[in-house]
Amino acid sequence: MSDTADNTPLSSNIIITPSAQAYLAELLAKQEVEGIGVRIFVEYPGTPRAECCMSYCQPDEVDESDLQIAFEAFTAHIDAPSIPYLHDAVIDYNKDRFGGQLTFRAPNSKVPQVGEDASVEERINYVLQSEINPNLASHGGMVELVDLIEDEAGLTAVLKFGGGCQGCSAVDVTLRQGVEVQLKQAIPELMQVVDETDHSQTQNAYYK
Repeated sequence: MSDTADNTPLSSNIIITPSAQAYLAELLAKQEVEGIGVRIFVEYPGTPRAECCMSYCQPDEVDESDLQIAFEAFTAHIDAPSIPYLHDAVIDYNKDRFGGQLTFRAPNSKVPQVGEDASVEERINYVLQSEINPNLASHGGMVELVDLIEDEAGLTAVLKFGGGCQGCSAVDVTLRQGVEVQLKQAIPELMQVVDETDHSQTQNAYYK
């Protein structure tokens, strides 16, 4: 097991269920390679494009910086930078009439990880991805930060709504009563929030 830069041992609470372990063990056995395991990582972590991935890990491909978790039939190699984004992740396998399906649930993969020294932009993105977008998703919508402006009026966040929120007649209410309030509470130095979205495009709007 590798250590991080501050010598704190790497750890992860990722769960690979017994059914998933059995399924992966069968796949690995078919490779007929002694010591082959799986490597788990997140591509584009902390962004809306985040994707959880798994690949074979040949014995000569082991990255010593990975966190190695030994299971009964194989070893899982967890990409160290991906660990925070795999917090509370669950890999499961559900049998169905077509054979079965491996599922990968990682609720924190799209959430930016921010520390005490995070920039205002990073903190805004964190609030958007962790608190605001999950609520907008119920309407098929999302919002992203497109610019951060600092002038005599103070700090202004320029947002763009998309999906079901574009062209939505309730966006101004959503922005003023919801998004702006949440952002200002989380980031006190933020003076105002404006919407750059063109709401004349209503083709995908949730409200018409």
